[in-house]
Amino acid sequence: MSRSVFCRKYQQQLEGLDKPPYPGPVGQKIYESVSKQAWQAWTEHQTMLINEKHLNMMDPASRKFLQEQMEKFFAGDEFEQAEGYVPPA
Repeated sequence: MSRSVFCRKYQQQLEGLDKPPYPGPVGQKIYESVSKQAWQAWTEHQTMLINEKHLNMMDPASRKFLQEQMEKFFAGDEFEQAEGYVPPA
């Protein structure tokens, strides 16, 4: 049986993740308050940011930037967009 969470991104009760997306307190916070739908949206946006901004995931500054953007994304704050990206019609 799937579990549900009150998703902080979409502000409604939705299906939750099956397990924390990564270890530690941040992963646990995401597991408890982010839906599968919101996590999927974030992973797609994160991929665009990594590709368009040529982020190096071995670089601590790039990882810190992505974590800050993830917090903004889930909180509903204004977050970084990939420059020049036009979503498919």
